[in-house]
Amino acid sequence: MVYEIALRWLHVIGACVLLGTGAGIAFFMLMAMRTAKPALIAHTASTVVIADTIFTATAVIVQPVTGYLLAREAGWPLSEGWIVLSLILYAVTGLFWLPVVWIQIRLRDLARRAEADGTALPARFHRLYQIWFACGFPAFVAVLSIVWLMLARPAIDF
Repeated sequence: MVYEIALRWLHVIGACVLLGTGAGIAFFMLMAMRTAKPALIAHTASTVVIADTIFTATAVIVQPVTGYLLAREAGWPLSEGWIVLSLILYAVTGLFWLPVVWIQIRLRDLARRAEADGTALPARFHRLYQIWFACGFPAFVAVLSIVWLMLARPAIDF
């Protein structure tokens, strides 16, 4: 019983971290971008890269491990429809998140360079930011959907 509660707690905390970090990173990057100040954007992007590395990456590892252990403990087969759909959505999230991490690093570096040179942000920066922004929506919706699936555990047949 204690083992299952600990697993559930870790799994829920991991989900909260994924949602919270994702929303927080998006908010702070958006607010920094609104200033158009390379120094502020570089500083914010640096913090975002650190947050993604520490928090998001940790949760990305914890979620499938605790999810698997919870399913095993509860006796749910991994072929259960809501679990399969959750895993598919998790993969979709990863497909959007991995490029976003790379883009955040590039945005940070480009903003640092613009700040050091005393120039405006280059066109490449703005193109990358648009891609970063667009990738956030499907990833965030996928994570929200996974949380709903974990809570509702609907009967889904494939």
